[in-house]
This record gives sequence, structure tokens and C-alpha cells, in this order.
Amino acid sequence: MTNEEKLEIIKKHGENENDSGKPEVQIALLTKRINDLTKHFEVHKKDHHSRRGLLMMVGKRRRLLDYLVAKDIERYRSIIKELKIRK
Repeated sequence: MTNEEKLEIIKKHGENENDSGKPEVQIALLTKRINDLTKHFEVHKKDHHSRRGLLMMVGKRRRLLDYLVAKDIERYRSIIKELKIRK
């Protein structure tokens, strides 16, 4: 992911370009990295070290989504709808 892509995601989901701490921004960034790694595994099937990193990112995203459910269910519903994450 390039810096421009990262800044674009932060601007879209955050309040400004420096707001990378909101759960929505973190979930969106993790989703982008997860999607990129998923494409990587179509070519490199035996890359087990990166697969472990992918599983850790999926777990972190799941924890952030669980936090968002407990904090504000409407924000959770909007982010999974926007990013097309299945529950």
C-alpha cells in the first residue's frame, strides 16, 4: 500500500488526514492490507510466514469490530456495509 492510498483511506474514514486513530480508519486500513495479501496468496501458495501475518491482521480487525459493536452499533453497521465485510 502506498502512502497516497493510505492517506486517501484516512481522509475518507477519519475526520482529517491526521486522524488515524479512529476504529473505522484502522479497520479500513487493515481491510486494504488483508485484500492485498489475499491476492498475493493466489500466486504464492506456500508463503506461510505472510499467512501468519494475515491471520494476525484478521484477528486484530475482528477485535476492532467487536469494540465498535460495544461502543456504537450504528458506526459498526456503516463500516461493514461500506467495506463489504461479512459478519
